[in-house]
Amino acid sequence: MSPKLIPTLRDVLIVVDVQRDFCAGGSLAVPDADHVVAPINHLARSFTHVILTQDWHPSDHTSFARIHPGHKVYDTIMMPYGPQTLWPEHCIQSSAGADFHPQLHIPHAAAIIRKGTDRRIDSYSTFYENDRVTPTGLVGYLKERGLSRIFLAGLALDFCIRYSAEDASVHGMEVVVVHDCCRPIDVNGSSAEAEAEFRRLGARMLSCNDID
Repeated sequence: MSPKLIPTLRDVLIVVDVQRDFCAGGSLAVPDADHVVAPINHLARSFTHVILTQDWHPSDHTSFARIHPGHKVYDTIMMPYGPQTLWPEHCIQSSAGADFHPQLHIPHAAAIIRKGTDRRIDSYSTFYENDRVTPTGLVGYLKERGLSRIFLAGLALDFCIRYSAEDASVHGMEVVVVHDCCRPIDVNGSSAEAEAEFRRLGARMLSCNDID
């Protein structure tokens, strides 16, 4: 049996979008999403540094299918920044659906990064909006604190986790995906694409039980 990985002071756990709308009964529910909450709570106890992220959309966000007549949920359209999947309305600012899952309990989380706040640009990555230029502020936060290895957990594996892993790698950060603390949406093969991308990036794939 391999020894467990023990997080150090240069490590940070980023808990991605564990919000009501992405969980059971939500408007964009990720299959089996509720089952990541307890493992994430347990995992977070191993980390000194934890950051939470939150989708935080205005009610007329451009990623919502209803904004685009003639299109439906999961269609892909071209935006100025590239292809955009259309979603049901979700995580609207200050709505109940944007709240964290009620059983998510990480009292020592030091920061909340909100993304997707500009109605014109969607945001999957926790580092940048989907134009891959507009920052969320996460890069500066990590660099100022000397945090250089990120552990990703949350929702959804094939969108926000994937894009976060890509952007972290661009900045030279080590990436660990805690696989059993994530769940995919799986739109048109997006789950398999994400898994291939993690391999290409050289991201480590661990389970919650691999971390002490």
